[in-house]
Amino acid sequence: MAVITTESVRGEVRAWLAESWDPDLTVGEWWDRLMRSGYGAPTFLEEDYGKGYNRALANVVNEELASAGVVGPPAGLGYLLAAPTIVAHATREQKDLWLPRIISGQDAWCQLFSEPGAGSDLAGLQCKAERDGDEWVITGQKVWTSTAQLCNMGMLIARTDPDAPKHAGISYFAFDMDQPAVEIRPLREMTGRAMFNEVFLDGARVPDWNLIGGLNNGWAVANTTLAAERAGLGSGGSGAAGSAFPGPLSNQLGERVGNTVGQVRTGGTGGGGGGMAQHLIKLARDNGTIDDPIVRQGISKLWSLQQIGKYSALRMKGGGASAGAPNIAKLMMSDMLRLHREVATQVLGPDVAIMGRDAKTGGLVQKAILFSPGPSIYGGTDQVQRNIIGERALGLPKEPDPNKGAPFKDIPRNA
Repeated sequence: MAVITTESVRGEVRAWLAESWDPDLTVGEWWDRLMRSGYGAPTFLEEDYGKGYNRALANVVNEELASAGVVGPPAGLGYLLAAPTIVAHATREQKDLWLPRIISGQDAWCQLFSEPGAGSDLAGLQCKAERDGDEWVITGQKVWTSTAQLCNMGMLIARTDPDAPKHAGISYFAFDMDQPAVEIRPLREMTGRAMFNEVFLDGARVPDWNLIGGLNNGWAVANTTLAAERAGLGSGGSGAAGSAFPGPLSNQLGERVGNTVGQVRTGGTGGGGGGMAQHLIKLARDNGTIDDPIVRQGISKLWSLQQIGKYSALRMKGGGASAGAPNIAKLMMSDMLRLHREVATQVLGPDVAIMGRDAKTGGLVQKAILFSPGPSIYGGTDQVQRNIIGERALGLPKEPDPNKGAPFKDIPRNA
């Protein structure tokens, strides 16, 4: 048996790209090739449409995709969250249905977790699922659902047993968003965008077959999704040259793939990411603020945090990180976005108040500044991340819970 090494993987990926990359393909055709090669999700086992690589070898694949300037795997939460959850908890039949469709971009998924009264205390959710033969009837409301208006599938957690303690009576479903009983209302941000949505479920239906991880085991399944979310938000994407948004509602699967190179169509950081310091360096040089010692100090700190974040991400990908690493990465992203806001405001000066196309950088920096509070809230607030680190990584005692073990239906609301 041939030994798989970094250089052998690098050579195989380069040879495959030389033979397979064609900018005249549609986005859907390219993603299908990427999925069938296993390079679309290289850490997954071959039976799960991957290559079975460890994190270090998977990073080599991502480096080669980026170096070749080709489009990487689909953007969105299907690839980031749903796929690793399905790999960990779904049946073989469920994997064979959903994984190829996610990795090839045929489906777009959203996360139907948070509710108006269940955000930081997610296990307090009240959206209910009631059994009706071979289906479940879903009634309730979700909020802060990113890109719901573009998604045909959802990761839904709902209460299936109100007589069980609140963490024990939850189930996790793969949910069809395209049905009359689902209403999506966009939530307009101060950036002018509407990435988040309210979702109202009034007698919506989901087959029992779509239950992932077993009845009333949804809290364990949801924690897999949340761990993937925090690690992904903290470490960034594949690093490939660009991506389109998947699914039938985005109208991007039929685009020429070469036209999407360098265009990342979605992103929760609102203009942040690994190039924040470099972008501010260029902006400061152009307007002369690069000689300001306070600006230079801020950019240096931001660049340093980026490098720490990069090496922490590599450690996570290589399997050498601590149990709290995803939560630390999430906190670091919040810190970087806040620091970017402060330094960018100093660099732009009065121009920070100008929005739109007439603004410097087309207003992208201004939008990032406005969006900067968001990452400290979505994906679990900074306070939630600190609690998790304290309890699960440092072994500190949990906060007292007088309702622990009580049936959910007997717990006072918001308690």
